[in-house]
Amino acid sequence: MSSRDGERTGDGVARRSVLHTAAVAAGGVLLGGAIDLAAPDRAAADARPRIYNRGDWNARKPEDWAAVRSTPPDRIVVHHTATGNSSNRSRDHAFRLSRSIQNYHMDSNGWDDTGQQLTISRGGHVMEGRNRSLQAIGDENHVVGAHTANHNSHTIGIENEGSYMSQTPPRELMTALIETCAWLCLGYGLDPATAIVGHRDFNATNCPGDKLYGMLPGLRTDVRSRLRTLHARLVLRDDSDVPDEHLPTYPEVPDSERRAPFYHGPAIGSEDV
Repeated sequence: MSSRDGERTGDGVARRSVLHTAAVAAGGVLLGGAIDLAAPDRAAADARPRIYNRGDWNARKPEDWAAVRSTPPDRIVVHHTATGNSSNRSRDHAFRLSRSIQNYHMDSNGWDDTGQQLTISRGGHVMEGRNRSLQAIGDENHVVGAHTANHNSHTIGIENEGSYMSQTPPRELMTALIETCAWLCLGYGLDPATAIVGHRDFNATNCPGDKLYGMLPGLRTDVRSRLRTLHARLVLRDDSDVPDEHLPTYPEVPDSERRAPFYHGPAIGSEDV
């Protein structure tokens, strides 16, 4: 998974994305009520959570720059990091987490950089992962990551700190996850009902854990509610245009899986080139 890296960051969602508000859209799903002409910009500003860029957490220089595709993603994949459920909710801890993930992905996995595009700590701190991710999101493009085998070309990955097979994520993490997913759905015109999935929906893995996976229906509902709260009259992309090979296959969840920090199942496959 090679490509090229830049440390630029995007400050928000491209205006043409937010202006998915026009009622002229055909075949889309209209979400929200009537808004005034200034509302799209307000929605974009209000939707974006505080996201720390790679410079903030002192990321290493990647081995190569990430590939950027002009075709936006059609799925948001929720992961867990398969690490301990730390009680440290500080920003410094979150930054150490990002550095540890990057070191593992580069030094142990031999990847060019962090695999996922975004990381959320148990304290609710949201951080840029793979290089060029924030810029690409702001431009409605897609940075190809390494987090969901054979589906990295069309999915954006969010790593959530912790292990959630038997425990539920803390409130701070879930609040940040709702805000982050709403921001992505707004920017890319995604319907949370179909766009938000778990890693196990594509690959044979326990990720993101039984408890967090069981919370995904509520997450989709909460994201839709947040979009309404933002008064985003959003025309969603018609999911019928998504190729069949991009749709979840819901493989059987394995009875047992390798247990190691930062390992959450298949991340790169033969179709990821």
